[in-house]
Amino acid sequence: MQKKILWIGLGVVLTSSLQVSAQYKKQDSTYNRWFVGSTIFLLGNLATTNPPNFAQLNFGYRITGKDVITLEPKTWKYAWPNGIHPIFNKSYGKQEEKFPGYVREYGLSVAYQRFLWKGLYAELNVMPTWQIFVNDDGKKIDNGFQIFNTYRIGYHIKLFKDRFFIQTSIAITQRAYHTELPDGFKQLDDKWSKFIVGEPGFHFGFNF
Repeated sequence: MQKKILWIGLGVVLTSSLQVSAQYKKQDSTYNRWFVGSTIFLLGNLATTNPPNFAQLNFGYRITGKDVITLEPKTWKYAWPNGIHPIFNKSYGKQEEKFPGYVREYGLSVAYQRFLWKGLYAELNVMPTWQIFVNDDGKKIDNGFQIFNTYRIGYHIKLFKDRFFIQTSIAITQRAYHTELPDGFKQLDDKWSKFIVGEPGFHFGFNF
């Protein structure tokens, strides 16, 4: 189910390049500067196997027509190393790569977007997270800390006279720093890269 949702997101990212949109012009003071939103990957919670119990809420502000800053509190859990690409790597979801339990994370992203041309934008997203490691018996065994960066290229599409918008994107993610994982988790995590290339994104929001 999670892979299907990611494939849908990737398809939307690729087809969105056919859409036409204009960026917010610096000299135009009439556009709404504030917005709230989230991500379509909330649908991953509908998975019957290993649902991520994911939640995310975005709070954004347009500093200028080309510069945007967003705060994104979020939480989720996962049972496979972050270095396994969930779409292109067949090891994702295999029992032999599964952690002896799962990781619950609580993060707060700070994202900066710069519009480059029309709706095309680049984004840097830096997210410190607090990690809770839980074993197969459901008992907490350790805490951790991680800094997770996302480098994103995307396209912003205005809808319904700019009352709503969607943003589709492709990203490179990086686990820039993390404390040492507990035994059993560390051995599996060390096998995989600190980077993921080609992660799809699909965000939506409401302007006010």
